Amino acid sequence: MKAPPAPASKPMGTTDWAQLILLGGLWGGSFFFARVAVAEIEPLTLVFYRVVIAAAALHIWLIARRTSFRPALPRAGSFLMLALLNNVIPFSLLFSGQTAIGAGLAAVLNATTPFWTIVAANFLTSDEKITPNRVGGILLGVVGTAVMVGPGALTGLGAPVWAQLCVLGASVSYGLASIFARRFRSLPSDVVATGQLTASAAVMAAMMGLGASGIGAASPAAWSCVAGLGLLSTALAYILYFNLIASAGATNTSLVTLVVPVSAILLGVLFLGEGLNAYELAGMVLIGLGLVTIDGRLFRFRGPGRESGR
Repeated sequence: MKAPPAPASKPMGTTDWAQLILLGGLWGGSFFFARVAVAEIEPLTLVFYRVVIAAAALHIWLIARRTSFRPALPRAGSFLMLALLNNVIPFSLLFSGQTAIGAGLAAVLNATTPFWTIVAANFLTSDEKITPNRVGGILLGVVGTAVMVGPGALTGLGAPVWAQLCVLGASVSYGLASIFARRFRSLPSDVVATGQLTASAAVMAAMMGLGASGIGAASPAAWSCVAGLGLLSTALAYILYFNLIASAGATNTSLVTLVVPVSAILLGVLFLGEGLNAYELAGMVLIGLGLVTIDGRLFRFRGPGRESGR
């Protein structure tokens, strides 16, 4: 799965950071949607409807923009692999793990995705090697996530080992997927997202036998959350994701998993009236320091009248 060579990696620009934060918000919202939906819909059925809705919406999007899907057809096999690594395997593992594991511990385990990504990138790419800034920043981010979750992360350690391994397995799969996705950089991001999710829908349809159960009796709230998962947290989110892969690289894109728990908590404050605890604020500061460390620009500043190293 050796990734093709790319131009030497460079710091993320303002547009990249804006897209990363927006993507983190969309995926942070997915925790709200999944929390409601998984109480009424079994995990594999939820994955099935999530990817089917997203794939259908993206095909409509391409038609509306008069963008051809034909360039994706010769790469059907590669899209199938991408679908397995980036959707079918991690979605199934995450939703299964969330049936027996606390949200706090799940967030911490999911925050290890950049670590797995940088390890994979170091061996599978020529331009995204391990650097002290990246390692230090990722460690700060993971620690910050643990601090932000607070005591809930520790109590979650008593969850079944299989559930914890499910979430860790999803993180590893996401890391490998971001490396594999680099080979699609020549295609528009919305075409790549459509190809991936179309393949995911086909795989899930085969697994479910087109007879996904349990959603017919679901409440309107659960249906709304399924739609939110498909349209916002999947269709729109993956357009941003693949755009970031092309412009910022796999390792930088994987940093979104550090933004996701922050956005999830802030969404709770904004829309559910939840309060912010001191450890949540401290965790957010650590995550912010981690992202700044990875970006590295502050450390390249050499003082007035000298080059900033950009």
